[in-house]
Amino acid sequence: MISSLISLLVLCSAILGIYASELTFELPDNGKECFYEEIKANTTATLEFQVVTGGQYDVDVTLLDSRQNVLYKQQKMQFDSHTFTAQHTGVYSVCFSNEFSTFSHKLVYMDFQVGEEEPLPGVGEHVTALTQMETSTVDTHKYLNLIIDLQTHHRLREAQSQKRAEDLNERVLIWSILETVSVIIIAASQTFMLKSFFSEKRPVGR
Repeated sequence: MISSLISLLVLCSAILGIYASELTFELPDNGKECFYEEIKANTTATLEFQVVTGGQYDVDVTLLDSRQNVLYKQQKMQFDSHTFTAQHTGVYSVCFSNEFSTFSHKLVYMDFQVGEEEPLPGVGEHVTALTQMETSTVDTHKYLNLIIDLQTHHRLREAQSQKRAEDLNERVLIWSILETVSVIIIAASQTFMLKSFFSEKRPVGR
């Protein structure tokens, strides 16, 4: 189920790939993953991330500009969003670190949007005011993008809730097995003790 949700997220990434880098990736224990994006000066960009599964649902995040200056840095964050304006043209990098975790790998969702979305064909070429139909088209396009964004977050929450439910179910199963084994051991020991009380004791001959 989670793999199918990830596939849907990848599909959304392909749809939004014109103006955004959107992906879901695995971050192994003691691991670090970095992603790079070329951004021109005076361009606004937004970084958004969320830990979907794994451990305490936290990760270290560092965003660097083209001159290796730290623009954003957080430790053990579950989710966050950061918007900035590039001061220099060059390659910007964002790194996700799980080096503080020694045994739990994590699934992380990242959305890195750069610049503004290009206007619809024919609409951005207008010098005069938009007609009513063109205005309706622009509004529809805006709401469709909003729906895609909301669906993505709902899928992330669904995957996160499902993982938690599976972990809880596994813990309940293990606890039930331990309780069953404990009851069997206690019952067997009590039976053995009661049997020893009523067993016939023969005198030892001299």
